[in-house]
Amino acid sequence: MSIKPVLRMGDPRLLEVAGKVKKFGTPELNELIQDMHDTMEALNGAGLAAPQIGISLQVVIFGVKRNPRYPDAEEVPYTVLINPEVAPLTQEMEQDWEGCLSVPGMRGMVPRFTRLRYRGLDQYGGSIDREVDGFHARVVQHECDHLQGILYPMRITDFRTFGFTDVLFPDQAPMDE
Repeated sequence: MSIKPVLRMGDPRLLEVAGKVKKFGTPELNELIQDMHDTMEALNGAGLAAPQIGISLQVVIFGVKRNPRYPDAEEVPYTVLINPEVAPLTQEMEQDWEGCLSVPGMRGMVPRFTRLRYRGLDQYGGSIDREVDGFHARVVQHECDHLQGILYPMRITDFRTFGFTDVLFPDQAPMDE
């Protein structure tokens, strides 16, 4: 498979609402997921949505073990999530830093629900239904936003907390984003 170029903020394809996947377990879907995985791994991403590589389908992948872009993040199990539905389980929101492979070199404080339930399908059509919190919940919301044409800067409420990573965090080692 291959590492795909990631679309960057300003590309109108990132603002489209993605279409639902209708066929599962196909060679085309499996290839898309492998390409997404390879791309996410090569760029040290915590997740990736199909629209970020120019494919307007409701497919996201995410997972974090040890990641230099998120050194303090808790582990998130590797997941392929298709046609997701996300519902908050609380109205409590938390502000925290986010970055995005489609917004390279920048970080911003983004409010997200602290606890949620997500449902969807895996690449073979099997059901996924989880209740999560913390960083896991943040990653799911961030990736699923991509499927609705939303990039994290669109959620920032105070633009004093949005800027270049190397300016905001000068002590961190530089990294590709």
